[in-house]
Amino acid sequence: MIGNYYIGIMSGTSLDAIDVVIAQRTEQGLQQIAGLAPTLPEQLRAQLLTICSNKATDLQTLGEVDHLFALTCADAVNQLLHKAGMQASQISAVGSHGQTIFHSPLSAMPFTQQIGDANIIAAKTGIPCISDFRRMDMAYGGQGAPLVPAFHQALFSQQGEQRTILNIGGIANISILGADNSVLGYDTGPGNMLMDAWVDKCLGHSFDKGASFALQGEVHLPLLIKLLADPYFTLNAPKSTGREKFNLNWLIPQLNGIDASDVDIQRTLLEFSALTISDQIKQHSDSGDVFVCGGGALNPLLMQCLQQQLTMHKVQDTHALNVDPMYVEAIAFAWLAEQRLLEKPIPLKAVTGAQKDAILGCVYLP
Repeated sequence: MIGNYYIGIMSGTSLDAIDVVIAQRTEQGLQQIAGLAPTLPEQLRAQLLTICSNKATDLQTLGEVDHLFALTCADAVNQLLHKAGMQASQISAVGSHGQTIFHSPLSAMPFTQQIGDANIIAAKTGIPCISDFRRMDMAYGGQGAPLVPAFHQALFSQQGEQRTILNIGGIANISILGADNSVLGYDTGPGNMLMDAWVDKCLGHSFDKGASFALQGEVHLPLLIKLLADPYFTLNAPKSTGREKFNLNWLIPQLNGIDASDVDIQRTLLEFSALTISDQIKQHSDSGDVFVCGGGALNPLLMQCLQQQLTMHKVQDTHALNVDPMYVEAIAFAWLAEQRLLEKPIPLKAVTGAQKDAILGCVYLP
């Protein structure tokens, strides 16, 4: 019998922490009842950054990191159960996204690769683990990403009202929830990823807390124009991207011939994210509510810039919808786990370009 409690695990392109939630099925949908966001161990984070930013790695390292990341996820699940005073037997399933190390939907042989062995998560928690959510969509010709617009539609749509859900992780993606219950979504480009990479290079910080580094600088227009010229921003949806494209190896060549201070570069990267996000939102709506989730919701300067660009929209985080913005994606994977147990296809054709809505995820029993 399928129960009412699910756990979702999300580790996104920012590589800052593992977000883990327990969600309960209620009449209002899946509601978070407990959450935890343990920071990734520094050595593991460094290994993941190296793997994600390079097209080649040795199989020994890949296998060990796959195992270690799964152990880290399982530990986080067990910590959360203890924190919530719950037993593994109360949880129907864990939905684990895994860590994307490469995403290549447009190659001659399209593929996406996530690590974090679900066998280990199931064995170490005693809970069925559902993982590998993206590849069935790709098997049907889809981009395999983003997946969360279907969840955004299920949780946040309002009949007769158009809403935009903006997730700003390492990569930013939007879900356009139509007044007619339609949904469209795709990756707009970098969210926090380039800002995180630059502040790490300059200061050794994993992210620019409170935008304190960016606030010291000014937008460098020639650099901004150069960044905006990337062909990704003229591609039509469906489209998706990731760390395999927008990383320091992409950024550093853009700085050739640019006379800008470190803080000016940081401020320009923030403006770059705000512009590429807002331009895409304005293509789909002249006004309305924009609800922000993900780490970018905690960046006051980024939120301010988005509101300045979207003058006819109201920009606010998902607290306005009674959902913690830091856990929206983790709840989405709890929802995807539930949908897999119910054997329900996920309505993503309009988002990913797949030939059909497919049942997503593979089930690993303890």
